[in-house]
Amino acid sequence: QAHLVESGGGLVQPGGSLRLSCAASGISFSIYVMAWYRQAPGKQRELVATITSDSSTNYANSVKGRFSISRDNAKNTVYLQMNSLKPDDTAVYYCKAVFVGLNYWGQGTQVTVSS
Repeated sequence: QAHLVESGGGLVQPGGSLRLSCAASGISFSIYVMAWYRQAPGKQRELVATITSDSSTNYANSVKGRFSISRDNAKNTVYLQMNSLKPDDTAVYYCKAVFVGLNYWGQGTQVTVSS
């Protein structure tokens, strides 16, 4: 059974950094496209970044140049390095694993950017 667990969220001041992790189990991790989404209060969930099985990456315009997605297939883990954080980055961050018609979500981790 697939299981994704995010960690690394918290409270950070504007301009600060956080590194989110998403540990996967129960799937053949290396073949999955992995993605980070976020959902702010009162807003729709939005795609933040993706990384393919061959580590090609893509980012939402709002985070380009500030966020970096990476994966460690040996650890079945995907990361999201977030730098130069802004209050608008405040949201619950979710990871998602996608392969053909299969997709799995984690439970989310809260990121709050505030002084």
